[in-house]
Amino acid sequence: MKKPLVSIVTPSFNQSLYIEETIKSVFTQDYPRIEYIIIDGGSIDNTLEIVKKYEDRIHWISEPDDGQADAVNKGFRMSQGEIVAWLNSDDTYCPGAIKTAVDYLLQHSDVCMIYGDGYEIDERGMVIRKFPYTQRFDLNKLIYVSDYILQPTVFMRKKSLCELDLLDTSLTWCMDWDLWIRFGKRYKVAYIPFFFGNSRIHSNTKTALGGFRRLQEIAYVMRKHGNKRFPPGLLMYGYDTLVTVIRTRFPLLYNLGLKYLLHLLKYFGRKVIYRSQDAFRDTWVAK
Repeated sequence: MKKPLVSIVTPSFNQSLYIEETIKSVFTQDYPRIEYIIIDGGSIDNTLEIVKKYEDRIHWISEPDDGQADAVNKGFRMSQGEIVAWLNSDDTYCPGAIKTAVDYLLQHSDVCMIYGDGYEIDERGMVIRKFPYTQRFDLNKLIYVSDYILQPTVFMRKKSLCELDLLDTSLTWCMDWDLWIRFGKRYKVAYIPFFFGNSRIHSNTKTALGGFRRLQEIAYVMRKHGNKRFPPGLLMYGYDTLVTVIRTRFPLLYNLGLKYLLHLLKYFGRKVIYRSQDAFRDTWVAK
């Protein structure tokens, strides 16, 4: 039986430090039918020099865009595959990722999106830890608590993705989270206990630099899809954002004792918010 074509889209902008490792992780996959598309936002470093080394195997364009979601959507519209995914230009795939995803989707025709386990890696590509938050699919928790789906582990049926109107280009940090929720509301989503990809952690990631603007977008996505004004997850992300901002901007104050006050805030705040919403009783948040 002819294997389905899989299209991988990589959005890029000034990622010459990492993009070659990303490209190699795609081309070393043990799956025969891969279409690889790189959408560059007009890089001014040597990203394009690296891409051109592989241009006989890559479809690519380099032009200004309206952000990451816009770049990914361009790639999805160009793609010809029945199965699609996107891999950011500083992330990588684990061996066997694409074959495992395809095999599962072929055997489960009712599933339209799959995801699995992954690792967090450092700037040198060394594993920091297993991504600790991945769990079996639970739509309530995805809406009200956290985005536990590691983006480079996701594969989707293109037909279903197009019916959902692709990524929301108005979002900067949560376009993937918003998409996972929309998939979960309309289609069957499955978790596979397999290590699919690696998410690179470094100081220049959008998540690291997001601050309170990122928190505002998280609140918007949770409220858009749920019916709670202050869902439990907003407390968790709010606390993490507050700690990150204070630790970064006021390191002396943080180390002199502010961190202990923040720990108390987390302890009592969690009790009040979670208990008031019956999160523990419904068992969709673990104590």
